[in-house]
Amino acid sequence: MTAARAARSRPATVRGGRSRAAVPTWAKSAFGVAVVAVMLFPLYWMVNASFQTNQQLARPSPHWLPLGGTLNGYRDALSQQGGHLLASLIIAAGATVLTLALAAPAAYALAQLRSPGGRTLLSVLLVVQLVPGIVMANALYQIFASVQILNSALALILADATLAVPFAVLILRAFMTAIPRSLLEAAALDGAGAVRIFWQIVLPISRNALITAGLFAFLFAWGDFLFAATLNLNTTTWKPITLGLYDYIGAGTNTTTWNAVMATAVIASLPAALLLTIAQRHIAAGLTNEAVTD
Repeated sequence: MTAARAARSRPATVRGGRSRAAVPTWAKSAFGVAVVAVMLFPLYWMVNASFQTNQQLARPSPHWLPLGGTLNGYRDALSQQGGHLLASLIIAAGATVLTLALAAPAAYALAQLRSPGGRTLLSVLLVVQLVPGIVMANALYQIFASVQILNSALALILADATLAVPFAVLILRAFMTAIPRSLLEAAALDGAGAVRIFWQIVLPISRNALITAGLFAFLFAWGDFLFAATLNLNTTTWKPITLGLYDYIGAGTNTTTWNAVMATAVIASLPAALLLTIAQRHIAAGLTNEAVTD
């Protein structure tokens, strides 16, 4: 014990025999707090500006706190961007459902059924992740134009699902591979077919992975701008919030109403922040490939 304490009390040495003082804990904590503060400052300023009046924001030195603030920015944002928020919600929810409906059976087949060509398909899924989004957007534009579904919610749902399905398959397969085969074999001996095993055993066990894959699919669709700008050119009915916010600023009519612009950004950030907060435990378990031990 004494020798261990003495070893810890000796200063660290570097090559050449010179001593090196250990960095104090408070210095490490202060550095971490400073880094986090720098990263979160844009978010804080967005929230702060959303509560201030346009006159306050136009001053050379705007308030660091929303003293004497107003909710006019949020009222303007909801009245002008509420339809775009609803469109984004419908598109993201539809893309999430479609992604899970396609990815879960595919991942189960790759993980447990030893399908022919499974390794080749996995390689293809990995390569698809490297394809630039603009290439996919141009290809999907030609396909959707030929079947006349441009400027519709269906086009955006299919496009967003196209981006999310390969990623979801990889996440779900990694989790389903850890399911003991003895569990599935026991269910098969009891007379359960492949569909029943998948529906009543594999899916409940894979809940954390499903939540993780579904959340990422939702976030992909919610934050999509490229597909929305490419496939949704001539309609405002299904314009998502990302494109609505871009038009909100780019139209040139809201350059003096920055509180409404910031309020729109805050509202658009709430679904993602809320879902991440609620599902963080499931996300951690899904990404770490939590094994079945029961």
